[in-house]
Amino acid sequence: MNPIAAATGGAGLPLWVAFPYICLAVFAVGHVWRYRQDQFGWTSRTTQLLEHRWLRWGSPLFHLGAFAVIAGHVIGLAVPASWTEAAGIGEHAYHITAVALGSVAGVAMVTGLGMLCARRLLTRRIRLTTDPSDKLLFPLLSITVLLGIGATAVENVFGGGYDYRATVSVWFRGIFALSPRPEAITGAPPLFQLHALSACLLFAAWPFTRLVHVWSAPIGYLARPYLVYRRRAATPAPVAHEVPTPEPRPRRAA
Repeated sequence: MNPIAAATGGAGLPLWVAFPYICLAVFAVGHVWRYRQDQFGWTSRTTQLLEHRWLRWGSPLFHLGAFAVIAGHVIGLAVPASWTEAAGIGEHAYHITAVALGSVAGVAMVTGLGMLCARRLLTRRIRLTTDPSDKLLFPLLSITVLLGIGATAVENVFGGGYDYRATVSVWFRGIFALSPRPEAITGAPPLFQLHALSACLLFAAWPFTRLVHVWSAPIGYLARPYLVYRRRAATPAPVAHEVPTPEPRPRRAA
């Protein structure tokens, strides 16, 4: 019998191996299809002209919080605990730092996302221009974010603490290393499992939503030389001179 199936009772194989690979395949193939079929729609479809007061605060909070959350996930999931310990960062120090910084980033992201969702629901002009893909993206993104914050709060803030790097991280790295270990995540708390599954769904929906604009970030502008604009000196307008009308010549008598 397959040792992976035996370790998970058979149920974990399709859920924690087949399902993530299917979502990753949809993620990759979907981006290729979207780029070839809908290059003009490869944007964030901004609605700044329709409303900018909520967007002015909600967008920076969401994007900055999202970047920090993604960076934290990359470190927590992709970097083994042995690497951070070799760098002189103990488990307790890592745990305190991750919870503190992750809480700040999560609050900023949730606040910004809440403002963006409220803006889209309460502003009639924006609500009428909502794309069907947005009706899938915003709830799915909200569920994924709230599940992640809930897992951190329940287990690591108000609970006794949970080392997800010994379970969820091992499963995550195994997926990309083509050596899946579903038994590593089956023992994780339910909130962590739900957060992982919702993240897989989010990756599968990614190429069909406005999230594709992440790959079109204007990074080149950071190294672009400055454009110097010089004001042209004002020249006085030419004065129109009045041209005298010639007098009619007298006719000769016949």
